[in-house]
Amino acid sequence: MVCYIQIVFGPAGSGKSTYCKAIQDHCMALGRRAYVANLDPAAESFGYDLSFDIRDLISVDEVMEELELGPNGALMYAMEYLLENLEWLEEQLDAFLEDDYLLIDCPGQLELYTHQPIMRRIIEQLRMWGYSHVAGVFLLDATFVCDAPKFMSGVLLSLSTMISLELPHINVLSKCDLLDPKRVEDILDVHSAQELWSIEEANMSRGNSSELSEVSRRKRNRLTRSICTLIDDYSMVSFLPLDISDEESVNVVISHIDHAIQYGENLEVKENNEDENDG
Repeated sequence: MVCYIQIVFGPAGSGKSTYCKAIQDHCMALGRRAYVANLDPAAESFGYDLSFDIRDLISVDEVMEELELGPNGALMYAMEYLLENLEWLEEQLDAFLEDDYLLIDCPGQLELYTHQPIMRRIIEQLRMWGYSHVAGVFLLDATFVCDAPKFMSGVLLSLSTMISLELPHINVLSKCDLLDPKRVEDILDVHSAQELWSIEEANMSRGNSSELSEVSRRKRNRLTRSICTLIDDYSMVSFLPLDISDEESVNVVISHIDHAIQYGENLEVKENNEDENDG
């Protein structure tokens, strides 16, 4: 048996590091120990306690200076370098004990998940090493829900990464503490993407502020409705709202992820066995 792992990813600025700190602090308050590792070679600072850091192997700043690459090119080079040196990652993971709980804070450049096979290959290697209790946690900034087209693009992005990584997958709407809770609830209570777009169309009709011609507007609406149909046909994407200032909200998110990675099941078996032995 090896440790339990959350792979934390999402667009840049979605609050991945803040999420990792919130989960680490909440677990500590519950009497659980949660470790956090950084797998982003472009990261600068953290609010959480680090267990290991890819920048000890390679960093974007070093690559930019030595190879004169731009930020994106340097990031891609650094992640490919990690793939060529996966024994470093295996050595870091070997330090964790059975039933340890680890969050891995990953880069925000989503081409690593959707266009390039880099993260997929890392996850496949985890499976080969015997790490079967792994889940992906996809974060989306809650400000996206205030704009229906952006929310639907976020759903498509989540669906794309879900299909690419082939992991148990939990979608979390981060930064809900920055928005009116009623607005978040109204969006999440909508039953389908087509219904959400119908509401957006009605709002745009009342505002009548679009600069598009009637022909362009009809084309856009047809395309958007086709995208909504695709989202509804898969019906695989839903979001858990996360307000890090609300203990119950954090607890709900953790319980869903624990269920996805089967955390706690072996602990219960061990406790029962210990009780039987004592008897």
